[in-house]
Amino acid sequence: MSKEAESESGNARLWHTMEVDTVLDELDSNRETGLSHEQARARLEEHGPNKLPEPEKRGWLARLVAQFKNVLIYLLLVAAVVAALLNEWAEAAVILAVVLINVIVSFIQEGKAEKALEGIKKMLSLEAGVVRDSESATIEAEQLVPGDIVLLKAGDKVAADLRLISAKDLRAEESPLTGESEAVEKQIKPVDEDAVLGDRTNMAFSGTTITYGEGTGVVVGTGVDTEIGSINQMISEVGEKTTPLLLKIDRFGKLLSVVIVVVAAAFFAFGLLVRGFGLREMFMAAISIVVASIPEGLPAVLTITLALGVQRMARRHAIIRRLPSVETLGSVSVICSDKTGTLTRNEMTVQTVVTADGEFKVTGSGYSPDGQITRDENEVAVDDLPVLRQLVECAKACNDSSIVENDSGQWELQGTATEGALLTLAYKAGRQDFEPKRIDGVPFQSEHKYMATLNEVDGDRIVFLKGAPERILDMCDKQLSEQGEGELDRDFWKQEMERIASGGERVLACALRHESQSTSSIDHEDLSNSFIMLGLTGIIDPPRQEVLEAIEECKRAGIRTIMITGDHAITAEGIARQLGIESDGEAITGADLADMDDDQLLQAAMNHNVFARTDPEHKLRLVEALQRNNLLCGMTGDGVNDAPALKRADIGIAMGIKGTEVSKEASEMVLTDDNFASIVHAVEEGRTIYDNIKKTILFLLPANGAEASVIVVAILLGLTLPISPLQILWVNMVSAVTLALSLTVEPMERKVMERPPRKPDDPILGRGFFLRILFVSILGGGLTFAAFFLSYSGNADASNAELAQARTIAVNMLVVAHTFYLFTCRKLYESSISKEIFKHKVPFMSVGLLIMLQLLFTYTPFMNTVFGTAPIPARVWLYLVGGGIFAFLAVELQKKLSRRFLSR
Repeated sequence: MSKEAESESGNARLWHTMEVDTVLDELDSNRETGLSHEQARARLEEHGPNKLPEPEKRGWLARLVAQFKNVLIYLLLVAAVVAALLNEWAEAAVILAVVLINVIVSFIQEGKAEKALEGIKKMLSLEAGVVRDSESATIEAEQLVPGDIVLLKAGDKVAADLRLISAKDLRAEESPLTGESEAVEKQIKPVDEDAVLGDRTNMAFSGTTITYGEGTGVVVGTGVDTEIGSINQMISEVGEKTTPLLLKIDRFGKLLSVVIVVVAAAFFAFGLLVRGFGLREMFMAAISIVVASIPEGLPAVLTITLALGVQRMARRHAIIRRLPSVETLGSVSVICSDKTGTLTRNEMTVQTVVTADGEFKVTGSGYSPDGQITRDENEVAVDDLPVLRQLVECAKACNDSSIVENDSGQWELQGTATEGALLTLAYKAGRQDFEPKRIDGVPFQSEHKYMATLNEVDGDRIVFLKGAPERILDMCDKQLSEQGEGELDRDFWKQEMERIASGGERVLACALRHESQSTSSIDHEDLSNSFIMLGLTGIIDPPRQEVLEAIEECKRAGIRTIMITGDHAITAEGIARQLGIESDGEAITGADLADMDDDQLLQAAMNHNVFARTDPEHKLRLVEALQRNNLLCGMTGDGVNDAPALKRADIGIAMGIKGTEVSKEASEMVLTDDNFASIVHAVEEGRTIYDNIKKTILFLLPANGAEASVIVVAILLGLTLPISPLQILWVNMVSAVTLALSLTVEPMERKVMERPPRKPDDPILGRGFFLRILFVSILGGGLTFAAFFLSYSGNADASNAELAQARTIAVNMLVVAHTFYLFTCRKLYESSISKEIFKHKVPFMSVGLLIMLQLLFTYTPFMNTVFGTAPIPARVWLYLVGGGIFAFLAVELQKKLSRRFLSR
């Protein structure tokens, strides 16, 4: 191998631009003899095995340790250590129990580790047929080296990147790599240097499948030097991303921690130096402030909220692989969608038929024979239209594929997609039983661009012909209409070909010729002329019926839909028009994107919604451009070519049925029904989940604020603490376990899909919610303080029993106030004083559970001993309920005034 070839082997070389002999010379290989065994061994040692690098895996211990990486958890651990050093073992044990509960819940709910690179490895072929030392052999794919001559036939999975040196009717299925919906016809001539992957018709790429014909190729890239290796490298270079929710929670936790530490330290110093309290007493007071201020239940409640969201989404055909991603979809502002298999079915369908008598439309999609042939929106009887009937019979007879219904009722194709579409047309026309005896045939070949069969039909011999319309038109000299055979109107057919193609449909023509009874064979020389034109068929990979409505709902929700596909521009534009994806001008191609700098790309990403003939790198750059413009980006796809962009997007959405393993493992969400419309349902769930998280935080923080304010005021005034650290933990945990959890399953609020997407840098709680937290904290703290000092004399004669009872009343006042506050939190933007508040039963069940827990806390001897509580008179509960009602009405008034003030 030459030094130049050695330094530039693999996909860095422009092998597709070179002549075959030049490629063989560069690689020091021979098409007849292949490499020698000595050459192969030397190159294997130099280039390494034909495989991708092993990914690093994160073990269970590392995932467990990661759950502790939370600043609020750190603070709780410090508080537990300080309490233990002061021999306050009960407080330390309870704090540690809270930490462990949070860690265990988060660990159990952790999604599967990333396996995108492993998924790519599964696509690679295990064996390959090669020529070495002039002999054919089958070797392990890992043993392939640059310069190897590889033999290809239908059904083979390509094991390395090949420059084709011979091709006979060779076609390859490349949709997982390029996104193109049809098998690509291969040839051996050089192509343009700037040709995208889908246009490099003289190459066969690793991981793709040969569907037809046979050929030979020379290996030009193995392992990481293949196109699939480049995708592998792109995936590995895409860093791990953090969801907007995690970023906000992290910022919120750090800010809260700094405030808590500063306040606790300040009051520790104040009590010690100004008030003259003892060191031990102030340590416990500082711990009380820390414990009171930290919403211990928040991490667990957030995890449970997301986990419940995962379950709800699963029922709506969306599987979430990473827990925080549940919420992310609710905040996306743009969804970049692959076309093939995502917006469309990845099943070719005849939608248009044109004869000399007019145009017919065909309903239905995919290979299911359900559908009708219509003219002017009225169903037609094919048997009453001889021209249409003969065209359909031509499509059925001149066909080597079949469609079958499987055990689950789904129709599957055995053969090529185009022939499957024509067969389905015949079934819809009621001609599924048309099985004329085939006497001879000429298979499709790229150089001739048609297929022909000689059949016996009702005692007559007929040649049926189908193929590229311009080629068939050259072979015809007549056309068939209701009036019979007539002169061929070439201008009419050319106009119809252009019109159908402009809609993104692939055009095929059908024709026939009557033969004498003595004709027993046909060949290309016999088929050059004298055919009768029957008509044209327009074939397309049709849009999913439900996607149009889903895109409209996305528009109402302020979400922009962008189509990014490897298919041809005219096809992409046709599908976009059908789906209502508005585009500013023509589709931008991958070649256009390759010529753009970052600023031009950013402008294109912001102003255009249809991108065609794109490579994996183009998709990745588009996603990054949108993110640079501060847009939260979702990306859908099903192919290997989508994997880097899926991983880079804020949320990657893979197709579960037809999606490759690579795309699933690179994504955060998998659609089990491959339905773009399911994304809209997931957006609803995501927005509802975010609302419920806000409700939960809005509920928990005022409880912590009230507890902290009680302790701070007591220290400032030099008074006895109304509640102890252990009692604070009790309140926080029972509130989280019962009341806060009920908010995690709140149903969707009205108009949730009519709001614009949130901005990524919007805080979880805006100014209005911050004011509410402050107000409720002061209100709850004031009621708690009042309840304590109305029950406790505070003089020297006050007994421990009196203190215990007063603290019990104070704790219950705090709990009752926040029980009533729960109902105001159920509506973020509306008044909670309505009949709808009674429709959802879970909060009332939570309140019932909380009442039972508080009665145990107040009246059982064991709880009295552990928490320092004492039984209280029954009449006191009336005062506590009265205080709760007052809190509810006060907060509702504040909500009303706040809405009115902020709206101005």
